[in-house]
Amino acid sequence: MGSTLTAIGLPVALGIIMFGLGLSLTPGDFARVAKHPKAVIIALGCQLVLLPALCFGLVLLFQLPPILAVGMLLLAASPGGSTANLYSHLFRGDVALNISLTAINSIIAIFTLPLITNLAITFFLPGDDGLGIQFAKAVEVFAIVLGPVVLGMLVRWWKPRFADAMDTPVRIASMLILAIVIAGAVIANLDLLISNIAGLAGIVVLFCVLSLTLGFFVPRLFRVERRQAVASSFEIGIHNATLAIVIAQTVIGSVEMSLPAAVYGVLMFFIALAFGFIIRERKGAREPATATAAM
Repeated sequence: MGSTLTAIGLPVALGIIMFGLGLSLTPGDFARVAKHPKAVIIALGCQLVLLPALCFGLVLLFQLPPILAVGMLLLAASPGGSTANLYSHLFRGDVALNISLTAINSIIAIFTLPLITNLAITFFLPGDDGLGIQFAKAVEVFAIVLGPVVLGMLVRWWKPRFADAMDTPVRIASMLILAIVIAGAVIANLDLLISNIAGLAGIVVLFCVLSLTLGFFVPRLFRVERRQAVASSFEIGIHNATLAIVIAQTVIGSVEMSLPAAVYGVLMFFIALAFGFIIRERKGAREPATATAAM
């Protein structure tokens, strides 16, 4: 994961992914927040407050080594990934809300991600001045996250038809590049990954399941409609693992810190898929009961 392929390929892949996100965004996606303020506020509260607190508790419970503990908090602080939109579409969530949440989360993460990561480093690695996200590195995070998104939005504003036509090719290209880079990273650091995956799999799976669960049931608890709760669930439960890996390796300079995000990035797809089927079956099980009661 520390190879030249990773050092160059990962930021490029992330840049293409974020550019693709920008191609799908318009200013109206930000204005849409005003139409569903409760759903947005609850989702952001889960993302920014509950998840870091939950992750911190899990890290202490599993007694992870300090560098991996920081990596987990870095993952928890990362915004939702664009994959959340796909899962939300598959399981009939409010995809428009997903797009708005991803856009807002990506901007807020510019400030919250360095803050949470630095607090985690201070707690788990006190006195280690070599790690952390200082001002210059925070600017780097800003450029990595927001620059390609803004560029994509400008392209959409200037050439909307071109943006629509390029949406699918850009998604395919970003996934292919990301797959190649991750495969190369795994091969280059296979021993390191194998030696840590057993200790990380349990906490990563539990964190993903709890993230998805909180994202769905907390909004429902506050009477947010089901489609919006589905959108919130995948937005909160599917983190941008690529961003976490890039920041750990290229901004902070720690391969080991990126391991939680690397393990999560593989397992998350299967967990989210299973969760989607569970909540879909749950809805199907309730509908006959409702129909019977009406009779």
